Amino acid sequence: GYVTAQYNLALMYDFGNGVPEDDVEAVKWYRKAAEQGNATAQYNLALMYANGNGVPEDDVEAVKWYRKAAEQGYVTAQYNLALMYDFGNGVPEDDVEAVKWYRKGAEQGDAKAQFNLAVMYDNGNGVPKDDVFAYMWWNLAAAQGDEEAKQNKGILSKQMTKEQIAEAQKLSREWLAKRQK
Repeated sequence: GYVTAQYNLALMYDFGNGVPEDDVEAVKWYRKAAEQGNATAQYNLALMYANGNGVPEDDVEAVKWYRKAAEQGYVTAQYNLALMYDFGNGVPEDDVEAVKWYRKGAEQGDAKAQFNLAVMYDNGNGVPKDDVFAYMWWNLAAAQGDEEAKQNKGILSKQMTKEQIAEAQKLSREWLAKRQK
């Protein structure tokens, strides 16, 4: 019943460390740790369902376990849950829910979540269309080395006023300053 041992044993089976690689055994042990609330085990179990490793592929189950990990603040689970809502995998497509989970990941500094949140603002999906917020989130993702975010920010800036760009840059600086405290 020791959750850390269950999770570590799952990893051993998942990656074949010290034992033959065995996805079915990995799922068994991830589930034991996940059911005890281990967010990383919940996330890994979701991946097993999403990819059909050791279990039949099942997006509904993947969503269930991503949500459990996401609700504990597990950033990659938040991003993956947002993707599930964005594309309607395992749940009905829901842009508002996608934005909610992209935002949670973006606020934790995940560049992919920041990028996709910018896309939502740029297209007006799940939020009102807002060039300033789209620019801000692409700016933050670009600052982490996301080249596509840098390109998108450049394209968007051609449609914006100098005042809008200045506001977006100010919001980016404020966001960074808040995180560094």
